Amino acid sequence: MKLPKLLQAVLVVVGVYIAFKLVFSVGLKQPLPSSLLTMYMFFVVVATLLVTTATEESAQEMAAPIKALVEDPGKKTIRNIVFVLVPLLAGWMTYSKLAPSFEAPVELRTIHPAPPATMKAFGKSYDLLKLENPLRKYQKEDPEKFRTYVKEGGAVYYKNCHYCHGDKLNGRGQYAPGFNPMPANFQDVGTIAQLQESFLFWRISTGGPGLPKEATPWLSAMPV
Repeated sequence: MKLPKLLQAVLVVVGVYIAFKLVFSVGLKQPLPSSLLTMYMFFVVVATLLVTTATEESAQEMAAPIKALVEDPGKKTIRNIVFVLVPLLAGWMTYSKLAPSFEAPVELRTIHPAPPATMKAFGKSYDLLKLENPLRKYQKEDPEKFRTYVKEGGAVYYKNCHYCHGDKLNGRGQYAPGFNPMPANFQDVGTIAQLQESFLFWRISTGGPGLPKEATPWLSAMPV
């Protein structure tokens, strides 16, 4: 049974897309970047149209199902269904491309970069290899004073940080959907709970601009 030209073209495009999306990704052991996949598929669609409409006869055969769908009175029901589904599909594809994602980016990047040995902040130089939190001792020596410092730290967090990292520390503040990757989730045991306080001091006081240039891309929007 001979397949219609239009169906042949659709099957070719879908088959190549599946090959790029699955087969090549398995071979490369990582997914193809979406921009590269879009470029490849553009050329595939153009090439398929050129081949299937190379002659006047094949072009007419290619257009025949579309012409029949639009002009044939007997296909009114199918035509109305198609005219509803196509815009909905286009809208869904556009939304899925533009909607912010909570997934980590596929590009290779170190989540917790190695800090420098020394840093400058607030007009002072700090040796991060020896730096200790000067307020931590009050946790045992003077718990009441320690709680006061923690409360002050909370005020600083709500003044500067919760817009992105969230009032629940889950990385989903009101500005968070505008960033990719999403701000760090401090409820995750792999973040603050496992990091030295000298590292946290470096990251917070220097923000995205303080990240090492040799380890880009970081895509960090965190301010100093």
